[in-house]
Amino acid sequence: MTLKIPFCFAILLAFAELILVEGDERSQRYTDGEKITLWVNKVGPFVNPQETYSYYSLPFCKVDPDKWETRWSGLGEALEGNALVKSDYTIRFKKPEEPTLICSTKLDTKVIEQFRAAVDNHYWYNFVFDELPIWGMVGHLTIHNATSMAGDNKEYSVYTHKKFSIAYNEDRVIEVNVTDEKPQALTLGAPALDFTYSVEWTPTTRRFSQRFNRYLDHDFFEHQIHWFSIFNSFMMVMFLIGLVTLILFRTLKNDYQRYSRMGDDEDPVDPAEETGWKQVQGDVFRFPPYYPFFCAMVGTGIQLILMVYLTTALSIAGTLYIGRGSVSTAALLVYAMSSFVGGYVSASHYVKQSKGSAWIKTMVLTAGGFSGLCVLVVLLLNMVAVGYNSLAAIPFGTMVVVVLIWVFVSCPLVLAGTLVGRNFSKPFAPPCRVSQIPRQIPEKKWYLQR
Repeated sequence: MTLKIPFCFAILLAFAELILVEGDERSQRYTDGEKITLWVNKVGPFVNPQETYSYYSLPFCKVDPDKWETRWSGLGEALEGNALVKSDYTIRFKKPEEPTLICSTKLDTKVIEQFRAAVDNHYWYNFVFDELPIWGMVGHLTIHNATSMAGDNKEYSVYTHKKFSIAYNEDRVIEVNVTDEKPQALTLGAPALDFTYSVEWTPTTRRFSQRFNRYLDHDFFEHQIHWFSIFNSFMMVMFLIGLVTLILFRTLKNDYQRYSRMGDDEDPVDPAEETGWKQVQGDVFRFPPYYPFFCAMVGTGIQLILMVYLTTALSIAGTLYIGRGSVSTAALLVYAMSSFVGGYVSASHYVKQSKGSAWIKTMVLTAGGFSGLCVLVVLLLNMVAVGYNSLAAIPFGTMVVVVLIWVFVSCPLVLAGTLVGRNFSKPFAPPCRVSQIPRQIPEKKWYLQR
């Protein structure tokens, strides 16, 4: 029963994720004249993509509070700092729009300071249209005299017109581009900012399944990868590794047998003649102090490696790059589901030394060591993000969902893996005898000391 609950919870979460990602426009098929929602997402400096803020943190045309509508498309999207809000842009399928006024913003001191700070930091914005991402720049900065230190050598302007160019194939949207036009200077006494937009539709023969290929920049890599050279180099490296491994095993085999026959007090070999690891051959396989912590770190490391490889394999085999936050969601679920492997590896390493009761400590450290460190780091970063009103702050509801996944999926799997590893693993048999008294560490030469 313990194993059924995590799997059922993970399956329900996966189905909920798929349903939430679909949102309102599930079929993504439209009739002529049907309205398609344009979602505004976030803005941020170009030099730091992780620093993001709400699109309406800048004095753009805001939606009427009575029509305010947000969209939460999944756990990964919240972790990546996306916050979609329905915009006032009216875009209808296959219906061109002439330049249309959205609103007018009066240029007062506060508005000018906000826009100037955004333009000075090269702010970009992000929209989402029919699940297709759109990026553009907020404004433009012109420096008339780069050598001058005066403050009036910069001219700030903000783009007031957005031209949407949308390609369609039958009843589906295939491609969307936005062009920022009509820059207007940000100065006191200037006319109000009239934010406008226009829409043009063009037919295309590209299939719906290929519409995300343009984001992969396939042409850049198409003729750059030489698969034969890669395969040739890979086989050469594998051959050399195998050859070196064979030589090492044949060289060390006799040493292993000789050292395993030696007693703790027997040392027929002159220590001065020994080099490298042979000088500490009786201490190489000695178990380190704080062994439960060491075992937990090994198990957590194997779990992280498994998460990276499985998430990469899922991304290559599937289309995780299409959905916003899908890669983060997949990585989180894979990490939770691979907790069984982490518990098994940590418990099996602990059993190699002892059959004592410290396996419980090993299990607790495996389940909560790395996760607890992540929680502390996230809480500290969240405090900073909340202080700056950044979208990088993880919402409280999202943190609750992550904690539930850890409690009901990760922890039971760590317990199950620990029990399996503890009961079915064999004690460690070192290839040579381990001395009971640790070897004294010789003092360094004077020229080796700092």
